[in-house]
Amino acid sequence: MNAWSAWPAPAKLNLFLRILGRRADGYHELQTVFRLLDRGDTLRLRVRADGRIERAVELPGVPVDADLCMRAARLLQERTGTALGADIALDKRIPMGGGLGGGSSDAATVLVALNELWGCGLDADALAELGLRLGADVPVFVRGRSAWAEGVGERLTPLALPPRCYVVLDPGVRVPTGPLFQAPELTRNAARATISHFLCGTATENAFEPVVRARYPRVAAALDWLAGFGTARLSGSGGCVFLETDTRAGAEDVARRCPPEFAAHVAGGVDVSPLVAAVAAFRVGASPSW
Repeated sequence: MNAWSAWPAPAKLNLFLRILGRRADGYHELQTVFRLLDRGDTLRLRVRADGRIERAVELPGVPVDADLCMRAARLLQERTGTALGADIALDKRIPMGGGLGGGSSDAATVLVALNELWGCGLDADALAELGLRLGADVPVFVRGRSAWAEGVGERLTPLALPPRCYVVLDPGVRVPTGPLFQAPELTRNAARATISHFLCGTATENAFEPVVRARYPRVAAALDWLAGFGTARLSGSGGCVFLETDTRAGAEDVARRCPPEFAAHVAGGVDVSPLVAAVAAFRVGASPSW
């Protein structure tokens, strides 16, 4: 009960994002490719016997009731009826509002890790269903595979993608997703693509990029600078942007040249989330690590 364990919450990139239309329930029908990364946040968790769920480290600007980690723990507790609780400490590395899935990944890691620590015994389908109640991106992190996604992002087809590294540039701008979906200039009626379109390189656009470019000059400047080295793209609804490279050395060379007004990081793409390995380690009695 007194031991802390550390669990990975990897970031993601959207290698492609298309909006097909608005659904009857008000949500938008999407197609996207989630690429999981080998870089992200760390969740430290400690089981409590008293049933309380406490945030051990404050998250600036995020009230407790809005914290997706706290909401995920309470949702799992309610769903399973466990008498156990948890202390939750988040070591934050993924920029908030950056389009890298930080909050969703954190929530997914809480669901997956506490399912193990509390001995709840829920399978991936049940955890993904819970995760969807917290956010459209949560299921891909629960399932732990890079994937082609449809629906609101919850219908997933795992993808085996070639090894690649990425320069991820943070312009220091939070981009809220809600207003972008309401933007009149957003393209919402794109033609449906297929996985083969993406794999052969004919589907690489991000529907949000022109809107974010026009509304956020710092993001536009980051895209323009990174475009000097190759094809620069927006992840999710932004504001982080990225460049794909064949080698880590190539990515690191670009990152070293980053202007001081931006922050650059290098990450490798992975087909299987490090969270999957952490769960496997826990089940054989080893300590999960990140």
